Amino acid sequence: MKNFAVILFSSLFAYAQQVDLDALKITDSTKYIINEVVITATRSKKLTNDVGRSVNVINNDQLKNSLANSIGEVIGQQTGMYVVGAGQNPGMTQTIFTRGASSNHTTLMVDGVRVADPSTVNNAPDLSELSTIGIDHLEIVRGAHSTLFGSSAIGGVINFISQNSNTPGFHLNSDIASGIFGKNTSSFSENLVVQYSFTSGLYLNAGISNQKVKGLDATIDTVTNQQFFKNRDKDGFEKTNLFGKIGFENEQMSFHFSYKYNLQKADIDRSAFSDDDNYTLDFYRNLFTYGASYNFNDAFSMHYIGGYSLMERNSINDSSFVDNIGNYDHTFVGSLYNGATITNEFQNDFRFNGIDGIIGIGLYKETMNNKTHFYSWSPFGVYQADTDLDSLNLQSTTKSIFVHTNINGLIVDESLQDLSISLGSRLNNHDGFGSNVTYEINPSFKIFDNSLLFVSYATGFNAPSLYQLYARDSYYASTITRGNKNLKPEESRSYEIGLKQSLGTNVNVSLIYFNTIVENFIEYVYLWDKNIGIDTLGNNFLRDDYRGDTYLNLGKQDNTGFELTVSAQITDQLYFSANANFITGKLTYQSSDINTAQTEGNHVQIYSNGAFLNKNVETKGLVRRPNTANLHLKYLPIEELALSIDVKIVGARDDVYYESTLGPYGALGNVRVDSYTVIDFSQKFKISENFSVNGRIENLFDTKYYEIKGFTTRGRGLFLKLSYQL
Repeated sequence: MKNFAVILFSSLFAYAQQVDLDALKITDSTKYIINEVVITATRSKKLTNDVGRSVNVINNDQLKNSLANSIGEVIGQQTGMYVVGAGQNPGMTQTIFTRGASSNHTTLMVDGVRVADPSTVNNAPDLSELSTIGIDHLEIVRGAHSTLFGSSAIGGVINFISQNSNTPGFHLNSDIASGIFGKNTSSFSENLVVQYSFTSGLYLNAGISNQKVKGLDATIDTVTNQQFFKNRDKDGFEKTNLFGKIGFENEQMSFHFSYKYNLQKADIDRSAFSDDDNYTLDFYRNLFTYGASYNFNDAFSMHYIGGYSLMERNSINDSSFVDNIGNYDHTFVGSLYNGATITNEFQNDFRFNGIDGIIGIGLYKETMNNKTHFYSWSPFGVYQADTDLDSLNLQSTTKSIFVHTNINGLIVDESLQDLSISLGSRLNNHDGFGSNVTYEINPSFKIFDNSLLFVSYATGFNAPSLYQLYARDSYYASTITRGNKNLKPEESRSYEIGLKQSLGTNVNVSLIYFNTIVENFIEYVYLWDKNIGIDTLGNNFLRDDYRGDTYLNLGKQDNTGFELTVSAQITDQLYFSANANFITGKLTYQSSDINTAQTEGNHVQIYSNGAFLNKNVETKGLVRRPNTANLHLKYLPIEELALSIDVKIVGARDDVYYESTLGPYGALGNVRVDSYTVIDFSQKFKISENFSVNGRIENLFDTKYYEIKGFTTRGRGLFLKLSYQL
């Protein structure tokens, strides 16, 4: 079976095909559904097969039946998505790469409200903090969507949509799951969601989930000398989520208010191959979302979406023992990171004969703060240092106006009713870098009733983070600050050509080609004395050549790829879906792009590859963004039993590591990481109408692999879940 899967997917890779494992919809009654309603693609309800973009839905059944350790594992099985950290020890950061875009180029949302962490260096989201408690389904839209959703939506958008009302009465969903995934490891979680829907349209939802993990040593031990002192530890993880929602909906109006609370505590390590026995990271987020809508008639409606998010990360790296007689390193580092976001958007929907669309305005605000305390003791005395950014009042505000419309050829002539064109534009005004405009053009043509050909051209942008703009760190020999308040947003141009084909009622296929170019790429750089030759930098220990570090708009990223998606009901009992994604990319830098006013004419060295920009530089390949393929088979021998096999193939790719020989201070070098194939087997047995048992063997063949060089991944795991619903 393993060899068959490898051969099958190797051929899929060769033809750069992608298959959509998530469009497959199987309910407990074995009803097979392919085409679903999606909102995120156009901010209005559309069938997935009628949308001229690459979209898919992870439905409620998939979420309830999954035995994945995190939502990152589920998303990582989808078309064009690779989530670094999903296969590692629970609690590790999970970074999203959509279609080869950078880690901060995917927008995460809950009920249309962006979930970000403005206190981080580049505002990249961490998928590990989100859970499915209270979530009805997920919508994933690949490709640039800044016209509809603003900053960071260059690679795509993931929208977590919470549960609304249900059939009148009381409903309950609960489960208990446990498992092991390595020596002396364990995972135990409990989830409970209760709902009550009134006949009037009022509904109340609430839920709680908890996960506790005794984990692996998250880093790889390469020290073979038995005389060398080791104090390696296992890295545990705890996570608690609370959810509550009150709302009302009928045919004319609706409103809701929801609250999500997330608390997680993780043992973390210093870096790749470098264990740390006293390094912890606590994270919490309070997320409020609220909204209302009113339908005046079939042609016009109004919507309001709002949200407030407050998060905090507290990292503590206490002293560690350094030998077997009890000596420790006498250092303590404590950091507290705070961030908050506020979202408010008003949207009007209109629908006329042959034309529909939205017009809206939005306000998005971010704030952040950071406090750090460093303590060190040595025979020479005590050294302490404190930083606090509170006095800087770091914040940014983005105001926007957006419009998106879909025009059917019917308004010109009845013979053109199979032709549609979607047009959209957004004007953004950021109080830091000023105004910019994004837009999209998306024509589509129904060749037949079951075949859609589409083309899309869209622009996007990613605003600099507050840290990149305003970090005040500087070097004593220079007045240049790390933050660069003159940074421009990263700007993208992307297009895709796709074909969606339904074969009968049970098979869906889509094939998509895409290209994305990102300019004004924001890079972290070192600066070196302009009066010293590059070849002699750092050679004289009596001379200080360093002039600090900063962020610059440098370079251009160019990504190209193919996606193929297939989902099918082969027989009444057998279901199949698969996806494959092929991506290639490069980064180019021109010395003429350097902002010499910011660098004061000093030599510029790019930290991400160590290159000095005294000449043009090109880097081929994308770090941590491999070709991927996934296959899912589901077989129902009897109505009560479902058996599934999932195959995940990840191609070889580059990773980064610190290379001390790249310049006087070193920089990041590239190292090749091997491809891998992981096979999971799972089953669900429905004991009664309300009670079911799920089992899963993860990494069936105990494959040894890396997601990040130097960090461990989970081996063969056994998991069991008992579920009860009413």
